[in-house]
Amino acid sequence: MPLIPEEPQIHESAQGPRATPASGRIAPTPRPVPGPRPAAPSRPGRPGPVRPTPPVQRTPRDVAATLGPSAPAVPAAPVSVSAPAGPQVQLIPASAEGALDAAEEAVDLLLESGRAPGEVLVVTTGEQHPWAAHELSFGEASYWAQHDTGDDVFYADAAALERTAVRPVVVVAVNGGPDAVVATALPKARARAGALLIVCGTPQQVNSVLAAGI
Repeated sequence: MPLIPEEPQIHESAQGPRATPASGRIAPTPRPVPGPRPAAPSRPGRPGPVRPTPPVQRTPRDVAATLGPSAPAVPAAPVSVSAPAGPQVQLIPASAEGALDAAEEAVDLLLESGRAPGEVLVVTTGEQHPWAAHELSFGEASYWAQHDTGDDVFYADAAALERTAVRPVVVVAVNGGPDAVVATALPKARARAGALLIVCGTPQQVNSVLAAGI
């Protein structure tokens, strides 16, 4: 039986490129149009000059409202300053035996309220404060050197008030001593108190000496 040559099979791929339906066609991505690029936002800490913000234009009406109505200049009247009447005086009632303890409590309150230690002077009319007695055992030179430094609370005897300097606060412990010593020490302590004088003693004795009605 004669062989019949097979007809060449035509595959679909041989028909050429197929046209994609319009509904399924993918549109090509448009190429960017060349042009000026937007400025990149500045980063925190990025070096470079910072453009100042343009000032807001203010109308004459705004300026007038800010400055307020003009007024003729009036010379300031002289202010009369009266001389200070002296330091404030406070009395802490205490016996001669408890005056030193009351003075120590007063010093603690002063320091807790914000007073610097160098602003406080403590004066005793009777027995010396233990700190003063201890420091004087090393000699008067080192003792008074601490007074001149002025960076800590200083304790002095009433007999040495002439040598002490003015401090904002003076605390007097009337812990004994003759009446003549107390009568001399309180006015001197008041003269050396820049702002406040605290007296720890009996009200009768203190009032009779200061005559301040405290």
